[in-house]
Amino acid sequence: MAKKQFKAESKRLLELMINSIYTHKEIFLRELISNASDAMDKLYYKSMTENLGLVRGGFEINIAVDKDSRTLTITDNGIGMGKDELEKNLGVIAKSGSLDFKATQESMEDVSVIGQFGVGFYSAFMVADKVMVKSRAWGSDETFVWTSEGADGYTIESCEPCESCEEIPHGTEITLFIKANTDDNSGEERFDEFLEQYRIKNIVAKYSDYIRYPIKMEMKSSRLKEETADSDNPEYEDTVEVKTLNSMVPIWKKNKSELKDEDYHTFYKDKFMDFTPPQSFIHEKTEGNATYSALMFIPAKAPFDYYTKEYEKGLQLYSSGVMIMEKCGDLLPDHFSFVKGLVDSEDLSLNISREMLQHDRQLKIIAKSIDKSIRSELKKLLTNNREKYIEFFKSFGAQIKFGIYNGFGTNSDALKDLLVFHSSDSQDDLVTLAEYTSRMKEEQEAIYYAAGDSVQRIDSLPQVETLKDKGYEVLYLIENVDEFCLQMLTQYNDKPFKSVQSADVDISDESEKDEIRQINEDSKDLLTIMKEALNKNGEKVSDVRISKRLKSHPVCLTSSGILTTQMEKVLAAMPDNNKAKADKVLEINSSHAIFDKLQFLHDNDKEKLAVYAEILYNQALLIEGISVENPAEFVSKMCGLMV
Repeated sequence: MAKKQFKAESKRLLELMINSIYTHKEIFLRELISNASDAMDKLYYKSMTENLGLVRGGFEINIAVDKDSRTLTITDNGIGMGKDELEKNLGVIAKSGSLDFKATQESMEDVSVIGQFGVGFYSAFMVADKVMVKSRAWGSDETFVWTSEGADGYTIESCEPCESCEEIPHGTEITLFIKANTDDNSGEERFDEFLEQYRIKNIVAKYSDYIRYPIKMEMKSSRLKEETADSDNPEYEDTVEVKTLNSMVPIWKKNKSELKDEDYHTFYKDKFMDFTPPQSFIHEKTEGNATYSALMFIPAKAPFDYYTKEYEKGLQLYSSGVMIMEKCGDLLPDHFSFVKGLVDSEDLSLNISREMLQHDRQLKIIAKSIDKSIRSELKKLLTNNREKYIEFFKSFGAQIKFGIYNGFGTNSDALKDLLVFHSSDSQDDLVTLAEYTSRMKEEQEAIYYAAGDSVQRIDSLPQVETLKDKGYEVLYLIENVDEFCLQMLTQYNDKPFKSVQSADVDISDESEKDEIRQINEDSKDLLTIMKEALNKNGEKVSDVRISKRLKSHPVCLTSSGILTTQMEKVLAAMPDNNKAKADKVLEINSSHAIFDKLQFLHDNDKEKLAVYAEILYNQALLIEGISVENPAEFVSKMCGLMV
């Protein structure tokens, strides 16, 4: 029979599809299996509407590998195609019989065809230099063979009666003649892998595990001969048996009532390669604006690479049980990037290779719904199982805080109630912002916090001492992102956040404020000398002042403006350090003996007063956990005062 040319597209289009549309060559098997599933769905639908008496359990897909002839064969007992259908569906590139079928059916309950664009079949040419399609339509006694070696065209001819035709009274058999390995100037390509049974098994498990029909293949294995089991020299024999490669019914399609926690845990550990059961899981099915099933897991611990740039977020994406994407990042917001799981939807608009999504309204609706579901699950965990939530937060709390900061506050309302911190009242536990505000003093105007390297160091800060003495609770921020997060949050329940390390925090009463103003006025010359001494080689402080906020400590370092000393320390440790500096204020305790010493030096030895200023400044830096600029000079001056 004369070879026909493809009707619609040029040789260049077919070459483009074969070489450019698909990212991975292994995709061809997913496409052919999906087509086979569609063919069986069509016949099943026909059986239901025309009372043909067929049952779904009678349908199956078979795969056969022949290394000697370098062929891979996929067979289904679906609706099959006659000569005209072969011409129409395979003779026109990008012609989708499945799409046409879906468009003509008003109701397709319990039937879910997969194909949309009709190019999936041609992915076979990525791995085969020749493809032969043998098909017999349902109700026909004639079999036809479509054969093509690529863009040069195809032939369709009647098939002579043979044993294989009699075995399959209807359906389609696709035989791929696998390409030989190449090793030339264009690079090495290995095609032998698609003739290995275990490689085929792995591809099916990856992409087509949840096709609703059994996918079967003969598998070779080795087993112990029973008669030699007790022998000192046991013997083994090769066996061949037909095995079903796919699990067919996905766990997320089952009713929750059918499943136990152990089922979810086993699925999670197997699917996502984690030895530890998840902290929590979410199993939901939604209908309406977006119809989808989702099964998501909150890991118990962060992966080793989670806080690195190599970590890739995303949920597995399925369309009617066929995996489309390994990680769809658009389904997860960054603040929930630790979540693992999958989404299965029939409503998504896929591109022609099914490997990427068209960015449409449906995807955004699903992502928004998933975000809400994860938040709801975390709030439930916080309320019902505080201990588990704290364990979760130790692993992933920084990501939630980063979500508030990185979104410039846009995620504040959604995430603020998930935050927990150490505090002066609960050093060994963590408190929510709601719990903190519920026990604030009646006259308290702000939520106070202090930042540092550890709970113990923060608890010993001079600025914290006075607030604790007056009964105010202070949040202890020990992670780098904490202070940036609260500054972006700005307030909670109409109460602003205020750092106790800020120069403008003053909890004194009016009489104390009047007293301290007077002391500062009387000590104006002393404070000016100290400030000038500190700034003679570059501005170290914006002010030196007398303070009533200190109780037992002689000095402390505070800051004016948005940038605090702790934020300066965090920014300085970053690779792109822009040398941002906080406006530091050195505060001196007027009730401490050191103040008396400073007054004495002001009257008797102004040169030594300057030395004291530098020593006190460096001491204040060390209290804040900041390194002194010149340790050797600092030690020398300290020793000079001791002799």
